[in-house]
Amino acid sequence: MVKIISFINQKGGVGKTTSAINTASYLAEMGKFVLLVDLDPQGNATSGLGLGTNTLKHTLYSAMTGGSDVRQSIIRSNTDGLSVIPATADLAGANIELVDVEHREYRLYDVLKQIRMDYDYIIIDSPPSLGLLTINGLVASDAVVIPVQAEYYALEGLGQLLETIDLVRDALQPELEIMGAVITMYDRRNRLARQVVREMRQHFPGRVFESVVPRSVRLAEAPSFGQAISIFDSMNKGAKAYKSLAKEIIALEDEQ
Repeated sequence: MVKIISFINQKGGVGKTTSAINTASYLAEMGKFVLLVDLDPQGNATSGLGLGTNTLKHTLYSAMTGGSDVRQSIIRSNTDGLSVIPATADLAGANIELVDVEHREYRLYDVLKQIRMDYDYIIIDSPPSLGLLTINGLVASDAVVIPVQAEYYALEGLGQLLETIDLVRDALQPELEIMGAVITMYDRRNRLARQVVREMRQHFPGRVFESVVPRSVRLAEAPSFGQAISIFDSMNKGAKAYKSLAKEIIALEDEQ
């Protein structure tokens, strides 16, 4: 059965897109058929895999607004087994255009329902907000992964996000589960970072992945070359962390 997972955090700059791209890439390298859905109008997941947004005729926007069949929007990436539904700045218009549409929270759900059986995993890179697009991502998902930067305000932001997920579960998607939080941008030399990790594991037992993503210049450089870290520098410590995270996600599925 396919598993649809939203990578979500309302705060920007926490490594959300980096986590979505590289987890999807490693799931594909492990033999899974994976679709990465770029739900962010900034299109960073699209450009991060080397897809030029200026040349795209069919995108997630056209699929969600009924302008084209979703299969026209799917593009193969340079990683075997990994395909992408790209996003451009046009997607920002969906926030306004869908406001008066009936069942507007289910537009992405309806789009992915047409193709969900073609994949083992569908990874959604949500925008850094809690607006209509993010709600669409949550409603379309089976589970949530929350990238959390190892910094002072991490616990406060995570608590607010969990409340939003609970509201979506109660009102729109009762089957939505929290797969876990993944700690990103971790510097083990920083005492505060180590403290944040300890507190997260104490406050959210069983909801924090064992894999911890370190700060890495190579992770930051990879998108500028249009490559996942598995291709750009597979021996990098960040690459090893995302490979470990992908293994954890598969293991969680095997347990169910």
